[in-house]
Order: sequence, then structure tokens, then C-alpha cells
Amino acid sequence: MTEQDIARGTGMALWRQIAERLERDIVAGNRQPGERLPTELQMAEEFGVNRHTVRRAVAALAEQGLVRIEQGRGTFVQESVIDYRVKTRTRFSENLLGHKREPSGTFLSIREEPAEEPVARALEIRKGTPVFVVERLGEADGRPITIASHYFPKARFPGLPAALRELGSITRTMERFGVGDYTRKVTRVTARNARAADARLLQQAPNKPILMTEGINIDSAGRPVEYSVARWAADRVQMVFEPGA
Repeated sequence: MTEQDIARGTGMALWRQIAERLERDIVAGNRQPGERLPTELQMAEEFGVNRHTVRRAVAALAEQGLVRIEQGRGTFVQESVIDYRVKTRTRFSENLLGHKREPSGTFLSIREEPAEEPVARALEIRKGTPVFVVERLGEADGRPITIASHYFPKARFPGLPAALRELGSITRTMERFGVGDYTRKVTRVTARNARAADARLLQQAPNKPILMTEGINIDSAGRPVEYSVARWAADRVQMVFEPGA
């Protein structure tokens, strides 16, 4: 669409004309999922309007879920939502590979701290017992979708920090300590407002909600080996529970 395509004086607002043209381009596949749109200034020059008009058009598309606006990065065509399957054995990488998405992640921090009441209750240990806390950012195709806090009892995994840095994988690290298989005992899901730090890491607007999941994994003997609290970008992931899977 160019300035010549704008129909002025027809009774249809300019911002709506721009929004409808961009919508047609997205639906027709002329703009691919994940593609970054031109800047407000570039579109304003192309359409011969002011930036406020472009901003209103883009905001309308964002309300429809066709684009996402990432502060400091730009506006992108929205990708399809990932059906994250919660099963008896839930593994982040396997889940994404099943959707033909490339999984990746970064360990943000690994620390030791005394277990607070919720952690102690989940891991069936006494409050104040040392635990390792692993903060991890999970990505799909290079885009952040989750920030997770993983809690492990130190007594069960005494050398976990060094092993995790060496192996780069929570699953392989647990295998090294004799937990070759672990299953999900319980998963709880709630909706929350994003904390500023989480919104920044997830590259989403601070006023957008997140999904928060709490999970407990157990070994073959039924003993808790890990408790996790994960914050998910709610517009990129939906939880699909598969009983018995």
C-alpha cells in the first residue's frame, strides 16, 4: 500500500484503511509470522500520514492478535501459539521439537539458598534445608517463551551446579545423579501480572499477563526431586493437559 492507495475524504478513517491493508497482507501470507514490520516513521512516510495514525493502526492489529509490539525492538507479525503439552513426562526440548520449533535456553543463575515454606513443602523437606535454585530462560526458535525457577534438594544433588555447567541440561544432570527417569506429580496453572524483570526477559509489554505454572517432579520411588515455578508468555503458549500421557 502506498500514499496513492489511501482514499481520503471517503468517511473511512486513514488508520483503519492502513490497518485493513496490513491485515490483508498478513492473512495472504505477504508478511510472514515473526517478520518485523517497518518502523512507525517508515510507514508514516510510505502512507503519507503522521506517526499517530500509523500507531493507531498497529494498535488495532495488536488488539486482534495479528501483531505483537515489543518495546525497544519493534512490531512483529504474530506467530501461532505453541500447544505446550503437559504429560506424565514433560520435557521442554521434546515438547518444542514436536512442534518443529528449535528449543534453546540460557541459565541465568545457579545459587544455593535455604528452602522457604512453599519449596520445602513441595520437596518434602524441612524449611531452611539447603536447596539449589536454577533460573533458566527457555526459547523457541530464538524467542523467549518462559522463565523458570527450578529447586533441587542439595542433599540429593550435591554437585549439581558444576554438573549443570558441564552438561548444560537439567535432564542429563539429573541422570548423572541417578535419576534416570522422573515424572510429573502435579502441575498448577494460574494467570498473573508480569513482574517488570520477567516482562523484560520475555520481551513483552509490562501490562501483558503471563501464565504461571508450578510443578513437582518425582523419581521412580515417588520422592520429589524437583520443584519448579515457571512464568510463560501467555500470548505465545497455551497449556494442553493430556491425562495419562
